[in-house]
Amino acid sequence: MQRLFGRFNKPYLLFILATLGPGLIAGFVDNDAPGIATYSLAGAHFGYSLLWVLLVAVFELALLQELGIRMGIVTGKGLASLIRENFGLRWAALAMVVLFIANIGTVAGELAGLAAALHIFHIPVLITVTAAAIIIFWLLTRFNFRKAETLFLLISFIYFVYVISGIKAHPDWLLAAKNTFVPSIQISKPFLFTTIALVGTTVTPWGQFLIQSFMVDKRLGLEHLKYARLDVFLGSFFVGFIAFFIMVATAATIWAHGLHVETVADAAVALRPFAGSLASNLFAIGLLNASLFGLAIIPLSTAYVISEGFGWESGINKSFREAREFYLLIAISIAVGAAIVAFPHFNLLSILFVSQALNGLLLPVILIFVLILATNEEIMGEYRNRGWVNVLTILTVASLSILSLLTAFSFLPIFK
Repeated sequence: MQRLFGRFNKPYLLFILATLGPGLIAGFVDNDAPGIATYSLAGAHFGYSLLWVLLVAVFELALLQELGIRMGIVTGKGLASLIRENFGLRWAALAMVVLFIANIGTVAGELAGLAAALHIFHIPVLITVTAAAIIIFWLLTRFNFRKAETLFLLISFIYFVYVISGIKAHPDWLLAAKNTFVPSIQISKPFLFTTIALVGTTVTPWGQFLIQSFMVDKRLGLEHLKYARLDVFLGSFFVGFIAFFIMVATAATIWAHGLHVETVADAAVALRPFAGSLASNLFAIGLLNASLFGLAIIPLSTAYVISEGFGWESGINKSFREAREFYLLIAISIAVGAAIVAFPHFNLLSILFVSQALNGLLLPVILIFVLILATNEEIMGEYRNRGWVNVLTILTVASLSILSLLTAFSFLPIFK
């Protein structure tokens, strides 16, 4: 027994724990307010039948996130920097502008989710949005990387309230297990659209930028690579684990009783008669947590990408004076997103649609960049993509590109 576990001494465990963080955080933040809404409505409208899509999406997320941390550790550079250096400033600038616009819409979505969650507890929207914007910006400017990472990890564990909600909903576990591993397909536009949305909310262009920048900011070396892989695989697993319980909670209550909901806030309220007030309140608390988490991470991702792309100083380890543009980008992202939600004359639904369409158009371009960079021996050396890993990556990029383009084109009617 000692021979088996002898290597797990205190210094060794501390080394592993020091490596963990970015993958778990990047994974959990995929379950942000738009993600919670997508998973909730998928379960509410289609029951257990889309759980297999979630399994596929989690596998694709793990594959691409591993690629992101590998590129970050090997090169010591973020994705935006690599694109600028290897493809030129024009391509990098185009990607950054589109990502910035799309992320503004996503920030608005996080704030809208926050407002919806607190509206359940009768707190006015204007107070919610203003307070959240100020608190999040203050935290990001005051915390260094280690403190911020610790805070984000603590926030991540609040997501497990969805596990309690899912259990208290008393789902059909046998049917859930069957639909997780056996594909079930319906020939209808709503089913196809929801399938695309499930994959699209799990694998995002900003997520690919974030994981690599986060890894660079943590300053890990090649000796940390195998533990960083464990980190992203755990993060991807927990994305699927939490999403699974969200979907079964709404499937077992809303779908099973033939109800119709339009928003995740509606879903939280609808749980109450079937799963009890505890499950309903925990569902709302989960939405609140997801919104706050996303509100912190999405502007951070935007600032990382644009700062790297233009060669500006970046990173929350740096002071405002050292990385002025980085923190101004965070402030602009939060302020504009707050303005969109706080002032009713903005059409929030249309803005969210446009942001998701832009994300859909951007993702294939970003993934093609990633694939070319990952197979470049001059950049990645012996850690380049090859063999069956490269085949799986190509298939993943191809499938996600098709789904992303379908998502983008599905939004075109809003312009008519």
